[in-house]
Amino acid sequence: MNNLKDNILSILKDSKVGTMATVHNNKPYSCYMTFFNDDLTLYTATSKETTKYDTLHENPFTHILLGYEGKGFGDTYVEYEGKVTQFDDESMKTKILSKLSGLIFDKPEEMVILKIDPERITLLNKKGEPSQELEM
Repeated sequence: MNNLKDNILSILKDSKVGTMATVHNNKPYSCYMTFFNDDLTLYTATSKETTKYDTLHENPFTHILLGYEGKGFGDTYVEYEGKVTQFDDESMKTKILSKLSGLIFDKPEEMVILKIDPERITLLNKKGEPSQELEM
């Protein structure tokens, strides 16, 4: 399991942009997001004025893809299944804003940090190996 966790953490270190899927009006809704991790917990930022923010109040579960490099079959990536909570820590907000260089948020006061606690992480396409799951 340690090797699996190390492989997942390596992908999280190198891949910050991925897709985040939620459910809106009983249909899938995906968007690109920038993620930061603390061990296996993911964090991302969004505005309180987005569809994503509203839908997560209705259904707090998400599916995230990180790691695909666009080289084709064989790119190793992870699938995250997790539960999202709002994370109002000002130090984390400041840390994420500094990493984003303020490019995304015109109104930083509308920004919220989303914390994604993984329930299952799957490592896929590891050069011909079968997928591997890390259950939480």
